[in-house]
Amino acid sequence: MPVAAGTGRERDGNDADVAVVGAGITGLALTHALAERDVTSVTLEAADEAGGVIDSKPLDDGLVAERGPNRVRLTDGIERLVDAAGLREDLLVADDDLPLYVYAGGSLREVPFDLPTFLRTDLLPWYAKFRVLAEPLTGDVRPDESVGHAVRRSFGRTAYRNLVEPIYGGTYGSDPDRMPVKHALPALLRMQGEHGRLLRPLLQRAIADREAPPPVSITGGLQRLPDALAARYADRVRLGTPATGIERAGERYVVSTPDGPVTADEVVLTVPAPAAADLLGGVAPTSAAALGELTYNPLAVVTMYSDARREGFGYQVRRTESLRTLGVSWHHSLFGRTGQYTAYLGGMEDEKIVEMAPEDVGEIAADEFEAVMDAAAHVRDVSIDRHALPAYDESWAALDRLDLPDGITLATNYTARVGVPGRVREAECVADDLA
Repeated sequence: MPVAAGTGRERDGNDADVAVVGAGITGLALTHALAERDVTSVTLEAADEAGGVIDSKPLDDGLVAERGPNRVRLTDGIERLVDAAGLREDLLVADDDLPLYVYAGGSLREVPFDLPTFLRTDLLPWYAKFRVLAEPLTGDVRPDESVGHAVRRSFGRTAYRNLVEPIYGGTYGSDPDRMPVKHALPALLRMQGEHGRLLRPLLQRAIADREAPPPVSITGGLQRLPDALAARYADRVRLGTPATGIERAGERYVVSTPDGPVTADEVVLTVPAPAAADLLGGVAPTSAAALGELTYNPLAVVTMYSDARREGFGYQVRRTESLRTLGVSWHHSLFGRTGQYTAYLGGMEDEKIVEMAPEDVGEIAADEFEAVMDAAAHVRDVSIDRHALPAYDESWAALDRLDLPDGITLATNYTARVGVPGRVREAECVADDLA
């Protein structure tokens, strides 16, 4: 029988150093990192498939409905996971110099990522560009003010309405006026503390992002990554095995499952806040109540085929336009999936759309795509998730009440950085702490 690293205690299949709850990308990255550090672990996943929010459905003609993230940056952590999964030869690499647009005033207008584009784009009129450059004359961003208020005060109303609101608010499906800076944009405060003002570090960051690891996908869809990792660690990952409760057993924890209890020194929860709240009720009731207050935004994802042949990352939609679409990704030019476009609808301001029939949501997406792109679109897949995106709104103040007992860790997108690379980095940090 294997001996756990550093404990001298024999383990069996239901006894481990670490119990990981959730086999999304965070849980699987943690599983991989613990295995590399010779730490025994058991990963429990309620669904029959791994991946969590990474959810790919291959369609005909080489198209792939990405119902969750549609691309990731090939950071060092992602690269290590890709190699561990044996998928290096299946990477699809996008051109990071492709333009991104905002649909505003009836036209697609280019987002400025560099000075030449800033000078020529008609997304910001000349007076708004001068207002952006006046940011050093404004006061410091405050942790408790909203992202919307902070940006308007620092860069002006037009830059907020035409640039920040559609890109940032649209990405998270939230209203920036309801997103406190300290929860939604902690990096903004760090940059301000380091540089004194925001304009220069934001420009440097925008330029650096264009030199960052490229966006990638995987032939057949991003879900192949968690699927391959779950297969590699089949001796550690238990699919179709939900954790139903957590109890203290002396200095250890017992995680209940339908297949019997799992005993571990440490428990790491990588699941959404409502699921974590349910599990923590018996061992950390105050933290469970706090997590139960966090709100999520709904999202509808519509995969379409079109003969449109535009080159770019896609576009976000200004909120003042008469469209319900938040944005559209152009898989056609990103990853060579000929004719594929993915539209996103819903969010905090349009929750009712996810209560509609999928075919009606698809019709709205296709009609609005044609209005923007002047080309017909044919719906291939519609996915609706009523709790898709952490809102990072006022409810996040509840996190101040978190008081987890020793041996319980949250590794999640609502307590740390969002995005797949951020999830992988956190998983590696947690593994280092536990090892």
